Amino acid sequence: MSSQRRPIAFYAPLKSPDHLSPSGDRTMARLLLKALERAGFSPHLASTFRTLDREGTPAFQADIKHRSLAEADGLIERYRHLPPHERPRLWFTYHVYYKAPDWIGPQVAQALRIPYVVAEGSRARKRAEGPWALGHRGAEAALDHARVVFAMTGHDKEALDAFRPSHQATVILPPFLDLAEWEFSASQSAPARQGSRLLTVAMMRKGDKFASYRILAKALSRLMDRAWTLDIVGDGEELENVRALFAPFGKRVDFQGQIDDRRDLRALYERSSLFVWPAVNEAYGMVLLEAQLFGCPVLAGAYGGVADVVRDGTTGLLVQPGDARAFARGLATLLDAPEGLRHMGEAAHTFVRTERSLEGAASRLRETLMPLIEKAET
Repeated sequence: MSSQRRPIAFYAPLKSPDHLSPSGDRTMARLLLKALERAGFSPHLASTFRTLDREGTPAFQADIKHRSLAEADGLIERYRHLPPHERPRLWFTYHVYYKAPDWIGPQVAQALRIPYVVAEGSRARKRAEGPWALGHRGAEAALDHARVVFAMTGHDKEALDAFRPSHQATVILPPFLDLAEWEFSASQSAPARQGSRLLTVAMMRKGDKFASYRILAKALSRLMDRAWTLDIVGDGEELENVRALFAPFGKRVDFQGQIDDRRDLRALYERSSLFVWPAVNEAYGMVLLEAQLFGCPVLAGAYGGVADVVRDGTTGLLVQPGDARAFARGLATLLDAPEGLRHMGEAAHTFVRTERSLEGAASRLRETLMPLIEKAET
């Protein structure tokens, strides 16, 4: 068995890696599958069942739990009929929280007597009562069951450690990129750029995304005397409302729509002077890493784990979260220092290329998961 790739069951209850709608969650799920493969395992998507409840409806959560447990029973039956060498040696769940609990993985892992692991889990004790109480219980039970929880940011690790059961380890696994997906060579340098061309890449949804767009528009309204332009990449249910926010800026703002082709998105990253995003309640932000890979520094709000993907003062600038005035001041500071902005771009490029690669993530996964699997096999 030692020379074979261990099968791993992979599951993302919030959003499956093959979901049609693009998002940071889908991107990270796909990258984790690649990293597990690169680490020497044989991952497969165990289920596409989605447990997300955005609205907080107890009856819906009860139905989700019921269907999840039925899904788990079916998987247990199927796995038990596989030859022993084809059965999963570990269950790996990506992103567990009260709105998207994992009712499936712990059941399957317990039945098959294999380790259960979570990447990016969060605990929200304030949700123990109220409309998401059942989802909260499911998320807490899953996290309690995990042998290892990979925290994507230092902020997450602190919160997870506070309620970590004695049998569990929390391990930092920073957000990362697969440079090959972007046709990027390790020997490439950051492209030179001129002017004050700003860029935003974000879906246009209600809640935090729209709040970020609102802050960005308010901040830009304070800098009408500067010679900036802004490209906005994204689409969604709030498109017309976002357009209305930026209508006063006229031709300074160019809506690019949703861009799925990485070559086209890369071209925008390479020609932009600065990536701007208030990042309201952002977990960390994959697009912030993408921009920096191509030497585009970042101005963002200092929410959650954003500091784990942007080196404040080195690869970008982080400002008071939720504050349009602070965002405007930060933007003015950066636009007034083009040479400093250029140095930030070079540092950003080096940071992502050397510290946030697929190979580094694969190494961390291999070092952490292989001992768990080998111990379970003995």
